[in-house]
Amino acid sequence: MTAQDTTDAKARIDEIVKSNDVVLFMKGTKTMPQCGFSSRVAGVLNFMNLDFRDVNVLEDNEIRQGVKDYSDWPTIPQLYVKGEFVGGCDIITEMTLSGELDQMFEQNGVAFDKDAADKIREANKG
Repeated sequence: MTAQDTTDAKARIDEIVKSNDVVLFMKGTKTMPQCGFSSRVAGVLNFMNLDFRDVNVLEDNEIRQGVKDYSDWPTIPQLYVKGEFVGGCDIITEMTLSGELDQMFEQNGVAFDKDAADKIREANKG
C-alpha cells in the first residue's frame, strides 16, 4: 500500500463515518456476516431494529487496513455512532448488556427497538 492509498482510504472511511449515523465495518454484510465477531455485533444491531450502514472490509484491503489505522483499533468489527468510534465485539457486547449502548443511541437520536434491547439483556442474565 502506498501513502496515496492510505490517504485515499482514510478519506473514504472519514466520509462513510461522517455521513451515516451508525456504521459497522465488518467482515461480510449485515445479512451475510463472514466471521463470528462481525455476526454477533450485526446480530445485536439487527435484532434492535437499528438502521446502520455495513461496510464489508473483505471487499477492499485498503479499507480493511485503513479502518484499523483510522480508529487505532487492531480488530474488525468496528462500530461508529455519529462519527465516533465506539468499539469492537467485546465492547459492544458489554455495552449492550449494561444498557450503555441504549443510552448512547438515545443521546445521539438514533432510533432502535428498546424492547428488543431489553430482551437481549434478559436472555443473557446468568
